[in-house]
Amino acid sequence: MFRVFLVSLLCIASSFAQARSYIDGHLHYVDFFQESEGMPALLKAMDEGNISHAAVMGIPVAKKWQEDEPKKPRYYAGDDAALYWYSATDSYLLHAIEQLKPAEQKRFFPFLSGFNANDKNSAAHIRRTLEMNPGFWQGIGEVFTRHDDVTALMHGNTPRANNEAMMKVYRVAAEFDLPVLLHSNITSKRERNPLYLEELEDALEKNPDVRFIWAHAGTSMELHRHQDELDFLLPLVKRLLAKHDNLYIDLSWTLLEPYLVDSKGKPRADWLTLFKNNPTRFVLGSDVVGRFSSVGETMQGFEPVLQALPAEVAQAIAEDNFRALLPQQAKRN
Repeated sequence: MFRVFLVSLLCIASSFAQARSYIDGHLHYVDFFQESEGMPALLKAMDEGNISHAAVMGIPVAKKWQEDEPKKPRYYAGDDAALYWYSATDSYLLHAIEQLKPAEQKRFFPFLSGFNANDKNSAAHIRRTLEMNPGFWQGIGEVFTRHDDVTALMHGNTPRANNEAMMKVYRVAAEFDLPVLLHSNITSKRERNPLYLEELEDALEKNPDVRFIWAHAGTSMELHRHQDELDFLLPLVKRLLAKHDNLYIDLSWTLLEPYLVDSKGKPRADWLTLFKNNPTRFVLGSDVVGRFSSVGETMQGFEPVLQALPAEVAQAIAEDNFRALLPQQAKRN
């Protein structure tokens, strides 16, 4: 359904999309089986989609092919088998980028994600990884905390944005000047209120020197399947942005409909006003996982929204804001 919707948006935006370039701020090099189409396919898709750079990351969990399942599942929700924390995802990404030519390497901002968000040892693991490859990692994440069916299938307790393990991780992020891309659902599949807001706000308040990128503003496709639009989301985002100057919002594709545009693909005026009033606080992301043919289509799907904004605000959201979130050393290169 979403892909059909994107095609209709592209018909509106096609005359503009060729002229604009994007930074994809949320792209997974591997899928939930730690498999990937590879860098040649990714670079080709980026070129075709006018994507100048991408924040690229692994996935911190792997899906088990359970002994009693006759067929390998195609996605994490394909059966009831568990997900487990998988630290080798960062090694796969590091190796893939190191094989590229120098000019190609510069198109990627690697984010480190392969750690257990419930383990208070993870901060030390992250520090060692950063020190082994100085200057390589440009951010931390996507960190999976509250994530509906993903966390329901994980071994162990559900991670929280403000648990002790993550608080230690944030201190490392601040020390190394790294932004944190955090997945923390705002609610559950059944509750129509910001059930988990306290966890996010606690992390924001106690770590004012950390730049938090909130993945799709706490929404997910699974939430949409059960609840459609969360009517409290827009006023909540407004309040959080006003209160926490270290919070940034990742507008990856699950926010596009029903929030940023209506059922006919028309940009919604209340969200446009929010972008105009907070022009430096939003970034774009495709959130693709290991397969890249749709990445350009997904990024260009934001064109109706970008075209409805002043040119300088559209440029900021499409590219400039993400670059500003990177470590100071990366911005100088």
